[in-house]
Amino acid sequence: MKLEVKRIGNSDGFILPCELMQRLDIKRGQNFHVTELAGGGLQLLPCDPDFEATMEAADEVTDEYRDALATLAK
Repeated sequence: MKLEVKRIGNSDGFILPCELMQRLDIKRGQNFHVTELAGGGLQLLPCDPDFEATMEAADEVTDEYRDALATLAK
């Protein structure tokens, strides 16, 4: 399937056909993480709010205990 980047308001974006959205179970307003792939491709993965909350908590712990973690890593 070929998609064209189009002007949408003051931005640019892809318009996904309804059939593709249904097949991939994509809902309007859903968020995705975009990863650039070698060779110029893109990978879109649905955002997982539970995973994001876990990663934020891990970042806070890492920041708070940075020195202790560095000592333990030796």
